[in-house]
Amino acid sequence: MRAFFEGIQWLFENIFFIPQDYLRELELTNWFAANIINWIFMAICAYATWYWCKQLTMHKASGEENQDTTAHSFLTK
Repeated sequence: MRAFFEGIQWLFENIFFIPQDYLRELELTNWFAANIINWIFMAICAYATWYWCKQLTMHKASGEENQDTTAHSFLTK
């Protein structure tokens, strides 16, 4: 059983963590390049927030949005 868990350890340390090891070494020379994944996620989240706000504005302008507090039956109890 111990060999099984050591095999999992070897798989993660020597195979799955290769990208993280590369980014850790890259951080010493270029911080922005090492955090490129974070920059990509921040850009995606910023775009999604902008798109969501745009859609909310469109629905409010067309009158499709129901702002009545009794729109859901569980809110009237």
